[in-house]
Amino acid sequence: MANNIKNNVGPKRLVVGAHYGLRDWLAQRVTAVVMAVYTIILLVTFLTGNNFSYEGWAGMFAMQWFKLATFVALMALFYHAWVGVRDIWMDYVKPMAIRLTLQVATLLWLIACAGWAVQILWRV
Repeated sequence: MANNIKNNVGPKRLVVGAHYGLRDWLAQRVTAVVMAVYTIILLVTFLTGNNFSYEGWAGMFAMQWFKLATFVALMALFYHAWVGVRDIWMDYVKPMAIRLTLQVATLLWLIACAGWAVQILWRV
């Protein structure tokens, strides 16, 4: 009778979704590097400037390359946040309906933040 029990341990076990962990780990690292590089660009640009006023700050963000770099950094931030918060919901919220609701709310919030960031960046 013991031979008839299906064994899910060992070389014949069914592994599902193992690649998701590597992809999320890599996404967290890549987005963190993008944000770190942007922080360095922001600091160098700000500290080498000589106009520490609103006009100087707005002038920094008026340059198209700086807007694009800021947009890329913000998209990295939003994706970084999505992966992290989604993993929190998956790990700690067990009821599927509540987890799905929280994930959808998080996703909608991050999309709204991305839209707001675009509006702010290209208004300057």
